[in-house]
Amino acid sequence: MRESNIEVGGGGKRAGLRWRGVQLALAAVLCASSASAESVTGIVVRVIDGDSLVMRPSGGGRPIEVRLQDIDAPEICQQGGAQAKQALEDLVVAQTAVLLSSARDSYGRTVGRVMVGDIDIGKRQVEAGQAWSAQGRSARGPLMKQERMAKALNRGLWAGGGAINPKDFRRVHGPCATQR
Repeated sequence: MRESNIEVGGGGKRAGLRWRGVQLALAAVLCASSASAESVTGIVVRVIDGDSLVMRPSGGGRPIEVRLQDIDAPEICQQGGAQAKQALEDLVVAQTAVLLSSARDSYGRTVGRVMVGDIDIGKRQVEAGQAWSAQGRSARGPLMKQERMAKALNRGLWAGGGAINPKDFRRVHGPCATQR
């Protein structure tokens, strides 16, 4: 971590040391939260759509329905939805994958990153133009650089023009009837 010369409240050296302590405490919290993500290895058995899949844990147990973190692919009934699903199938079906789970969504799915080898599958979907970087309140998703590059290179959704963000599509048309 970089040293900071910021003085808080004019306390001189003592305030600088307190600030350093705050920085170290924050770093510890961030490391602990990323370490708490559960890791599961398994085989991807099915793709639901361009950002959701099902994997069977290697150690046995119930299949896990996974929503890929940080991306939003077209709805299956939306233009580009079938292509995004096919692209994800080509990447993951019957592959050994590692799920790094981070949360559960409102549908009970596990949300997380899925890695096949050293490939982050969600990031790859955005790079291929098969999904958007999921936008938070700041309207800047974590994979905006990859999304912009896919647009500039006319990949996937961006090749034909007229791509509609799934969030906007759902607002107008509602969610598609899915085949879960």
